[in-house]
Amino acid sequence: MYAVRQWSVRHARGLNAFYRGFEALLVRLHGLFLKFGYDRIEGPAAGIEKAVKGLLFDCRMCGQCVLSSTGMSCPMNCPKTLRNGPCGGVRDNGNCEVKPDMKCVWVEAYRGSVRIPGGLEAMSKVQFAVDQRQQGRSSWLRVVRDKNSKSGAP
Repeated sequence: MYAVRQWSVRHARGLNAFYRGFEALLVRLHGLFLKFGYDRIEGPAAGIEKAVKGLLFDCRMCGQCVLSSTGMSCPMNCPKTLRNGPCGGVRDNGNCEVKPDMKCVWVEAYRGSVRIPGGLEAMSKVQFAVDQRQQGRSSWLRVVRDKNSKSGAP
C-alpha cells in the first residue's frame, strides 16, 4: 500500500487533472442524485470511494478529503493526523519521527504539490480540524452538494 501511495504522489499532476474532470461529472449528476436521494446512494458511493481511494492513497475515509490541497498525499496517514503541515519531528532524511521507515506525509505532500498547478498555494491554506461525524461518509457526494448549494441549484 505504501508503494502505491508514493506512486500517487509522483503522479499527482495527472491524478489531480483526472479528479477535476471526475468532479465535474459528479457535479453534473446532482439532479440524478437528488432523484435517487443522497441518503440512499451514500453507502454505495462511500464503498466505491473507499475502494478507489484506499488503493491509491491509503484513504482513511475521513469524509473531508483534501488530497488536491496536499499533493495527493493524505494527511490522515500521518500518525498524528496533522492536517496543516508537519510536526517538529521530521527527521533529517524526511522520514516520520513516529514511524521512522515512512516518509513524512507532509514531505510527500510538498513533493506532490509542486507537480500540481497551484498546488503549493492550495497547500498553504489552513485546513479545518476533521469532523469525526463525517468518518466513513463519501467526500465525493459532499463536494457535489457543496458545489450545487453555492451555485443555487436545488
